[in-house]
Amino acid sequence: MPREPDRRLPDRAPAGSEWAIARRLDDLPWSGFHRRLVFALGITWILDGLEVTLVGSLAPLLTHHFALGLTTRQIGLLASSYLAGAVLGSLFFGDLADRGGRRRLFTMTLALYIVATAASGLATDFAGLAFWRFLTGAGIGGEYSAINSAIQELVPASRRGRLDIVINGSFWLGAAAAALLSALLLGTPLLASWLAWRLAFGLGAALGLIALVMRRHIPESPRWLLGRGRHDEARRVMAEIERRAFGARPGRARRPAADPSDRPRPRTGGLLAAARVIVTQYPRRAILGAILMLAQAFFYNAFFFTYGLVLTRFDHVAAARVGLYLLPFTISNFLGAAVLARFFDTIGRRPMITATYGLSGLLMIAAAWLFRAHAFTALSQTTAWAGIFFLASAGASAAYLTVSEAFPLEIRARAIALFYALGTATGGILAPALFATLIASGSRAQVFWGYLLAAILMLLAAAAEAALGFAAEGRSLESLAAPLAFGSLETFVPSADPAPPDSTRIEDLAPPIRRRRREP
Repeated sequence: MPREPDRRLPDRAPAGSEWAIARRLDDLPWSGFHRRLVFALGITWILDGLEVTLVGSLAPLLTHHFALGLTTRQIGLLASSYLAGAVLGSLFFGDLADRGGRRRLFTMTLALYIVATAASGLATDFAGLAFWRFLTGAGIGGEYSAINSAIQELVPASRRGRLDIVINGSFWLGAAAAALLSALLLGTPLLASWLAWRLAFGLGAALGLIALVMRRHIPESPRWLLGRGRHDEARRVMAEIERRAFGARPGRARRPAADPSDRPRPRTGGLLAAARVIVTQYPRRAILGAILMLAQAFFYNAFFFTYGLVLTRFDHVAAARVGLYLLPFTISNFLGAAVLARFFDTIGRRPMITATYGLSGLLMIAAAWLFRAHAFTALSQTTAWAGIFFLASAGASAAYLTVSEAFPLEIRARAIALFYALGTATGGILAPALFATLIASGSRAQVFWGYLLAAILMLLAAAAEAALGFAAEGRSLESLAAPLAFGSLETFVPSADPAPPDSTRIEDLAPPIRRRRREP
């Protein structure tokens, strides 16, 4: 395999260059601005968890004649339709996020989600529901690309790992809310069953409206503005961010750097050009990202979209009680991400990702064997899955973290979109349809082989991380992958204007780094 060229920059940008704004972003103290940012943007994963779990919880009810009378196979196709929309939405909106900015996509993708999920509750047949689920997935898929990019680029480097994992792990807060919501709506005698499932989708749209209002004050990423050559705007946005972070305390914000007029705007092309950069300049990271995303997508979607059907078919759980069994499982997933997240910044990315993927795969093999041997009750089976996914949730979130850290600024959203699409198309879309077919057979042995396949993929991903993983904890994004505007380190120098008094020379930040040639 060819060795990747050394396109890293020193850990911190010199204060005299326009890219010192990246340093100022990483140096900001944790503040109310960051908390509002995380909440307003992180709600995407809550919405995704709500959507995925809602369909899983409502699946047994949707098969009844007084609802839509869907078959087990159609339930699996609904999940695949949602994921297909997420794949295409991530590619389309991910490209737009790198072309037009992160902020512009926030409103567009969330508005699409709100309309589509509300319309899902008004569907009258399988075709209509599948269409609206496709568009709902497109909105959520677009959110993944733009928002993962924005969060990575706006939070301090010292907290980037734990925040990214906790935010991605908030998927399970939405899943817990959906499980509880479905149990309440389907279990109350005040609502007819034909109305309850429609109301559940409507409440998801209402949550999206709240998020839409909160996002009005989220700024554009200064890093993205720099990458597009919009230095004046980047400085204005950075000054506003520092004002919010420091409040009225004087003397904390740094003087903006000079704006060289001869700096060319980079031309990054579209998805194909981004894919070419990823494959040719970062082949090891490309292989690693693909394996991590595929494994976690298959592992989660295989299980989660169809667990309600497993409970009703093999454990004879009433449809109205499925949400109660999903609730402890979702809580365990969120706690896993929340508890383990900080270790990805302290112990490190590579050992933590290797451990979480590897242990999850081994435990899944054991649990699958017990499932086949009829050793589980509905309660003990749910407890076993909760323990497994306590570990897996942090690892799955770290897959998104790895992809978003591994590639340059100008193609970051496209890279997230490409790897999300690859993992979801190969693992996510296939898994629900495959498992729905296995469950429809009524054979525990058939379902066992599906679980075993998911476990093997996780073990392969653990081995890939151990061999190809890279240390990113505490380092700036620019030090991990230089912006494409800087073809070599020789162009990364302070501007001619004098630097602020507190500037640091580039030679003080790191030993000289020479760009290595790519081996044939």
